[in-house]
Amino acid sequence: MSDQVTTPSTPTMPRIGDKAPDFEAVTTHGTLKLEDFKGKWLVLFSHPADFTPVCTTEFMAFQEIYPELKKRGVELLGLSVDSLYSHIAWVRNIEEKTGVKIEFPVIADLDMKVASKYGMIMPQQSSTEAVRAVFVIDDKQIIRAIIYYPMSAGRNMDEILRLIDSLQTTDKHGTPTPANWRPGMQVIVPPPKTAEDAAKRMQEQGIEIVDWYLSKKNV
Repeated sequence: MSDQVTTPSTPTMPRIGDKAPDFEAVTTHGTLKLEDFKGKWLVLFSHPADFTPVCTTEFMAFQEIYPELKKRGVELLGLSVDSLYSHIAWVRNIEEKTGVKIEFPVIADLDMKVASKYGMIMPQQSSTEAVRAVFVIDDKQIIRAIIYYPMSAGRNMDEILRLIDSLQTTDKHGTPTPANWRPGMQVIVPPPKTAEDAAKRMQEQGIEIVDWYLSKKNV
């Protein structure tokens, strides 16, 4: 029998539709588990490092949308590979210098266990810091959306809110949303799946028909 060469396995990065990887971690609000958020939506996001300028602006921006997230039944949880004491000092510094009180918990992931499970470490960017990742996890703890940003680019909070509104609207009405959609705008009517239904669609009332495969309606 010939010798087989084995290579170290690489952790599988989670994908949209996967069950969110379980974790238990120390945070600025005590020890938290993924299970603690069951029944609510969760935005889990990572940042490269405490006491850095882009991350500081992002934390202030996340705090600004936090009340809007809570209105939508969404909790917010930050993460970096810094220590708990660094997190505590940083959020206190933000409040002292800017008047913005950070109300959401932040995971201290020194051993990178959570960051590795969620694919937040990109070796070509840094082997010791997490990139700017955003995971939208629904109330059944399924990953519904993933956004990655490079370390040099701060995130757009309006897009995160818009994305959650889109996902929750689709869940409620069973309808996808078009480009640049925002609440109050028309949604997409799912296209017909047979030639007979396509013909019927062209005669359907109460919707805006561009063609048989592209129709919109209000919800």
